[in-house]
Amino acid sequence: MSKYQNIRFFKGKLSFLIDRKATFIFTLLFVITFLVFVISAGIGDMKINPLTVIKVLFGGGPEMEKLVITTFRLPRIIVALVVGISLAVAGGILQGMIRNPLASPDVLGITGGAGAAVVAFLVLFSDKNHSLTVSIAWLPLAAFAGAGLVSILVYVLAWKNGVSPIRLVLIGIGISTLMQALITLMMVMGPIYQASQANMWITGTVYGSNWKNVVTLVPWTVVFLIIALIVARTINIQELGDEVATGLGGKVQKQRFLLLMISTALIGSSVAFAGGIGFVGLMAPHMARRLVGSSFGALLPVSALLGGVLVMVADLIGRTLFLPLEVPAGVFTAGIGAPYFIYLLFRTRNA
Repeated sequence: MSKYQNIRFFKGKLSFLIDRKATFIFTLLFVITFLVFVISAGIGDMKINPLTVIKVLFGGGPEMEKLVITTFRLPRIIVALVVGISLAVAGGILQGMIRNPLASPDVLGITGGAGAAVVAFLVLFSDKNHSLTVSIAWLPLAAFAGAGLVSILVYVLAWKNGVSPIRLVLIGIGISTLMQALITLMMVMGPIYQASQANMWITGTVYGSNWKNVVTLVPWTVVFLIIALIVARTINIQELGDEVATGLGGKVQKQRFLLLMISTALIGSSVAFAGGIGFVGLMAPHMARRLVGSSFGALLPVSALLGGVLVMVADLIGRTLFLPLEVPAGVFTAGIGAPYFIYLLFRTRNA
């Protein structure tokens, strides 16, 4: 049996080549993602049967369960899912674009830049009653601006007759440290209530998510995910090297800049509503690469589902395992991701 399935539309004028294995793995992960979503919605102070959760998701179920799920749990779970998807896709794009397995939004300092912009937004546009003086819809734009400035700064500083992968990582770590210092400075100089809010962004948590966050975050993410899936096919050619990609007619620098901006947009929106959840963008693409290979047509969708599952599970553990305390999701992703990053450094030490 062939590894690929050819699907044709409009008498062959439009056709797709589908990887059978990748399709099976994507379908399996989609089912797992749905199960994690349902289980997460049913677990908490009030335990709800999975079948009841499914009924509520489709508009049925008892009123009390419907209130608990739709008002308190669903917004948080949706934000966790979307944030995980965004970070994983951004990490996959960065790793392919830079051709560096160590590349990820937090390692390169892009997450730190978005976090610094978010904290500055909270400090500058909040009144004495702890309320924002401007619409929260501007928050992703502020995070995008911070992430964009840092990503361009890292890329420019790493340039020396081309971009060296190890130089990019080292400069990214330095810029990330600088961003953390700026965040700490704003926390110290700002009001106490702003410091507590800012601390949430540093750690990385979806606590306090509401439907307003969902309505702002989801459309932004969907638009850039669609663009990412369309544009990311150019990474397959870029991985052959700049000279080969240019020889095949690719506009490497323009494509690279566009990919960088797409990654920045996804990272910025994630940080705006969930803070600096670390290492998802590093782990999920590596896991996906082991499952479906390095072709980005399959890699990015599988990475997206893995990232969503990672953040949802981390949030579920954080809000249920240590009751009555609640541990931010970023603590668990960092606890797994940091050793994995050290392992990757060790494995690529002679590269």
